[in-house]
Amino acid sequence: MSGRSTLAAPRALAALVSAGLIGVALAGCSPDQEPTDVPGTTPSVVTDQPLPPGAEDDVDGEPNGQIAVAEIKDTSGKVVGKATISAATESEKPVTISVQVNAGDLPAGFHGMHIHENGSCDAGSGGSQAFTSAGGHLQVDGNTSHPSSGDLVSINILEDHTGRTVTTTDAVTLEQLIGKSIMIHEKPDNFGNIPADKYPGGPNPDTLKTGDAGPRIACGVIEEQS
Repeated sequence: MSGRSTLAAPRALAALVSAGLIGVALAGCSPDQEPTDVPGTTPSVVTDQPLPPGAEDDVDGEPNGQIAVAEIKDTSGKVVGKATISAATESEKPVTISVQVNAGDLPAGFHGMHIHENGSCDAGSGGSQAFTSAGGHLQVDGNTSHPSSGDLVSINILEDHTGRTVTTTDAVTLEQLIGKSIMIHEKPDNFGNIPADKYPGGPNPDTLKTGDAGPRIACGVIEEQS
């Protein structure tokens, strides 16, 4: 019996020492934190950076700051999706643009997407003349070069005719987008990426102006969220 007690004591002591060392190591993960008066708790640890301007809030999924929205319709007038545009303030950059297509029958594949200069989405008789009332790509602050101020990334529409993309731009402010329109085109945008040394003639004015993205198939007027 005495031999067993003699062996048990060092083992118990070693276990306590190990537990103490583990506690010290864990405490070292949270330097300069004062323990609370509630047993077993310490102040919460910040594990992420603050959200950037216009980023989506993980708590409720709603963008921060100032917001504008656009109801996106196809050439038949059916609502096929929504664009949500946000920034810290109307006059600050960058701007975050989130586009969700969740209805309709937009064809699968990548589609060029831009901000256009007019806040008008008149589909007219459809076809190649649809949404021409939106004018050309938006240019601001005297910019006349390529890429245009209104150029955005393409959106990928899936086989079930839905799609989503989130992008940012510092070419414009939210204030400059309100009253304009967001456009989805039939084809992908090549962004005028046709180098003259690889393809004879290089990009022509129409290619630079439209990105060869083809007809306009969906459009939404950007309005300040009330």
